[in-house]
Amino acid sequence: MKGSLARLAILVALLTAATGCGIKIKYSFTGASIPPEAKTISVETFQNRASLVQPGLTQTLTDALIDMCRAQTNLDMVSSGGDLSFEGEITDYKTQPLTVSGNEQAAMNRFSITVRVKYTNNFNPDLTYDQPFTRYQDYNSALDLSAVEASLTEEIVKMLVEDIFNKAFVNW
Repeated sequence: MKGSLARLAILVALLTAATGCGIKIKYSFTGASIPPEAKTISVETFQNRASLVQPGLTQTLTDALIDMCRAQTNLDMVSSGGDLSFEGEITDYKTQPLTVSGNEQAAMNRFSITVRVKYTNNFNPDLTYDQPFTRYQDYNSALDLSAVEASLTEEIVKMLVEDIFNKAFVNW
């Protein structure tokens, strides 16, 4: 209890000092730093431009990013032109052999998804970015991709959305 109270006092002191120094950043309890003047956020639908198109991935990825923004910020979601905005495209969706066993067959496969994301911060252009994000999951090649694709896609989308959000708001 004493340790928690001491940490809280230090946090309040730091925030008070930062505010007194003219630093203006709105913080959420999730660790996201958001410009205080930002009121809205928009997420455009991510178009699927990969050579292998998975039906539904566009909506799954877009919805997951919208859900993350709603859960982790207090900004109003608008359909387009937000103070802070995301847009992008799915550029790659593939599986490939990762390791080869003794009989020269793949023992493990790597399933990966790449998205290019453009994040625009209308209040601090230095935080604006346009970059690819790639995540993958490995699976046993004895399994057919169709048997594991849904669960792997769910995990990869979750990791991609965390990366996209953290790059925009946690400034890693």
